[in-house]
Amino acid sequence: MRLGGRTAFAVGVGALTAALAALSVPAVAGSAAASAAGAAASVPQATVIVRPGVQHVGHSSSQPPTTADCEAAFQVACYEPAQIRQAYNLPVLYGKGVNGKGATIVIIDSFGSPTITDDLARFDQQFGLLAPPSFKIIRPAGAIPPYNSSNSEMVSWAGETSLDVEYAHAIAPGANILLVETPVAETEGVTGFPQIVKAEEYVINHHLGGVISQSFGATESTFPSPAALNALRGAYTDAERHHVTVLAASGDNGATDVGLDGQTFYTFRVTSWPASDPLVTSVGGTQLHLDANGNRMSPDTVWNDTYSTPAQQFVFGDSGPSPLAGGGGKSVFFARPAYQNPVRKVVGQVRGVPDISMSAACNGSVDVYQSFGGQPAGWYPTCGTSEATPLFAGIVALADQVAHHPLGLINPALYAMAARHLPGLVDVTSGNNTVSFTQGGKKHTVHGFTAGPGYDLASGIGTVNAADFVPELATLAGG
Repeated sequence: MRLGGRTAFAVGVGALTAALAALSVPAVAGSAAASAAGAAASVPQATVIVRPGVQHVGHSSSQPPTTADCEAAFQVACYEPAQIRQAYNLPVLYGKGVNGKGATIVIIDSFGSPTITDDLARFDQQFGLLAPPSFKIIRPAGAIPPYNSSNSEMVSWAGETSLDVEYAHAIAPGANILLVETPVAETEGVTGFPQIVKAEEYVINHHLGGVISQSFGATESTFPSPAALNALRGAYTDAERHHVTVLAASGDNGATDVGLDGQTFYTFRVTSWPASDPLVTSVGGTQLHLDANGNRMSPDTVWNDTYSTPAQQFVFGDSGPSPLAGGGGKSVFFARPAYQNPVRKVVGQVRGVPDISMSAACNGSVDVYQSFGGQPAGWYPTCGTSEATPLFAGIVALADQVAHHPLGLINPALYAMAARHLPGLVDVTSGNNTVSFTQGGKKHTVHGFTAGPGYDLASGIGTVNAADFVPELATLAGG
């Protein structure tokens, strides 16, 4: 989706999830969001809008900008793959031969990008990366319509595809990449989500990959009923049965999200489906604070660029504020899964998101190469939880290699790691996802959640030190 009047990039949230097979999913009574969902009961299913999550900043260059370049030109940071790798202590694993070999990362995107094969090759050449052992594109839900550079949805999804593929590969360079393109935009109802379900069931039932990365979603409160949502979850219960890990971006609008028009925001806390579903690992956003070599100058904080004038200027071209922060909050559809029992004091009786967080800040964008039509070919700083999700997909692929098999639903293992205070988890204790915006001539603030010690609804259980996290996850989830 696009923010109204914001043409620099596509804003979106979430990713696709599914609930525990035995879990019932009643709406939670008594919340404002539940009331909104009830009020929407007469809304036709086909009006529920699912959006790509890429935060594609409209600044291109012929060479990937360095951190110093972005700071000098825009007063925000941007990072190259080597910095991201260093930040998560990945070179230690690469030195031991842990690079994702034998694992396959599945990336789901509508339409895809007509230039993704060449763009990935350019990305690899620029940063000294080997090509993935296998990079395949399949379309099990039907043929993709011809790319139209005048179609903003296709351009947005092409940018999403570039980010997903390039940064999943950057983290797990030895893993196979399977790009699964679907033929329609994700609008729940007669088109969109059924095609996603069909495509993912094909991947799962043919054992084509161990981790599925998805960077799209729809605001829970736009669904007419739990039944409408439940009807679309078959692939994710199927994934749980087949031990396939499914990831979802938690969202890019902080504690709020957009309504059915795709432009106006809810003025109270909401979350997004599928990221809210218990069968998926919800990936939130942090802000890295790195030097030119990727070393941390200060601890990670919750991603929130809403009140940063340089970031707002960089992304939107004005001083804002507009929501630009990691999603997090409480579901109105899903009860608390058993693995979140240790954090019941935070989530209450419902599913809380995110589960874990990775780099997503626009003041800390990553360099993405893309050459599809509709914009100049070049390097684009890109951000959002659509960055965090493929990054974490790469981490899971490394753990799949160590375990010698896909890990399936990893959430129980994640919360067990947190309960044991294992060194692979790095707590994020600073920041929040409160956001503000002007709508209908009035300024609104949706007060979100604040990070602190342990689990919170801004950063989940924290972020990762991959050198420890990968073998820990492989042991706990792999057993």
